[in-house]
Amino acid sequence: MKSNLAAVVCLALTALATVSGADVTGKWTTTIDTMIGALQYQYEFKVDGAKLTGTATLDGEPATITDGKVEGDAISFVETRTLGDLGPTKIVYSGKIVSADQINFKRQVGEIANEEFVAKRAK
Repeated sequence: MKSNLAAVVCLALTALATVSGADVTGKWTTTIDTMIGALQYQYEFKVDGAKLTGTATLDGEPATITDGKVEGDAISFVETRTLGDLGPTKIVYSGKIVSADQINFKRQVGEIANEEFVAKRAK
């Protein structure tokens, strides 16, 4: 009985660790529908503990990811881009890691727009 209980507890903890500690390190891609059209993005994430770093690339132009965090299935970071006459604009991302290959994101583009999209792990 004790060995069965121990096995169940170990399996439950392993499953919980897998769900809550999904590793997003690597390359991700998405198309974001915006008010100026569809934007093709590539993200390269690096995770060290709860700290997220990397780049967000749009049209071959990388931007450094700042203020990045991964906590359980939550992910967040900031990308700063120069948007036309607006100058440097913070794009604030928050998301939920749905699986090892999918993240559902929301982003706030300065005071301009809110957008939702799905990023998929690059294969």
